[in-house]
Amino acid sequence: MTIKKRSLLNLISTNQKNGFGKSHAKIILIGEHSVVYGQPAIALPLSAVKTQVRITANGTNEQTIDCRYFSGSLTNLPPSMKGLQHLIAYILTKVIQPVAGFKITIRSQLPEERGMGSSAATAVATIRALFDFFKLPLSHQQLLHLANIEEVDTHGNPSGLDAATAASSTPIWMIRNKELLPIPIHLNACLLICDSGVKGKTSAAVAEVKERLNLQPVSTTQVLNNLGKLTVLARKQLIQNDAIALGKTFNQAQADLKSLGVSSPRLDSLIAQSLKLGSLGSKLTGGGRGGCFICLMPNRVSAERAAIKLKKAGVTATWIQPLSVEEELG
Repeated sequence: MTIKKRSLLNLISTNQKNGFGKSHAKIILIGEHSVVYGQPAIALPLSAVKTQVRITANGTNEQTIDCRYFSGSLTNLPPSMKGLQHLIAYILTKVIQPVAGFKITIRSQLPEERGMGSSAATAVATIRALFDFFKLPLSHQQLLHLANIEEVDTHGNPSGLDAATAASSTPIWMIRNKELLPIPIHLNACLLICDSGVKGKTSAAVAEVKERLNLQPVSTTQVLNNLGKLTVLARKQLIQNDAIALGKTFNQAQADLKSLGVSSPRLDSLIAQSLKLGSLGSKLTGGGRGGCFICLMPNRVSAERAAIKLKKAGVTATWIQPLSVEEELG
């Protein structure tokens, strides 16, 4: 990856003191984990759940960061933020090479480790803010390439889906290293997104699937392939407005994800309760082992009623995402 260099004086001129970048949450409808192994996945951007990054020059050589987890020098970030530190250092030393000091302020509405793409959203917004600060052009391809640097550090073997969706304004269909396409969704239903109240463990879940693939290659490959087939089926059901069938597909996908060891007793319990409350189909979303789960509800009213009862059962937060053609996604 190369970017045309500009003189340092141009990069840090006095009238270029601020940078801004934003991104948003994502929800994987179907295809998590199997997407890492060449199967398709479908994800939705949630533009109402935002991450915003502002960068301001501070008149010194010091580079600082302020967010809900840390405030201080960029060089002293905690281990949980090493991926972001690596990303920023890469951009500064390999791409832009500035000596100017600045403060990075990150404000995010995304809960951490809930399968909503918090780390990818932060990476995408930070990249956009840095390039805006230095007034450099940024292509979509460059954006995804840079975001992957952070995601590799944070998740080990990311599919790229989180970053792609955090940078997208439309639902996407993805096959790793092959296809990344916007797709139409015409479904008269609502998605109820529920926070289980337990942090997800994406890295551990990814490692679990990898270990199972090594120890039980035949059966694990069969499950991953079936998840791919379910994703293809879900795409057709989304386009054909077949919410009943899509709900069944969600339930089948959850059974496969559970067999891979990426669900949890708490998720299983809450998902079972959601089905009793009228969900057409429910499944975990994202890395699993905690985090969020999604419920396909017939309409907004049923989603709102289920949300109230699920909160009484221990769900800590909910979001309702319309999927119908009458209401705009995001």
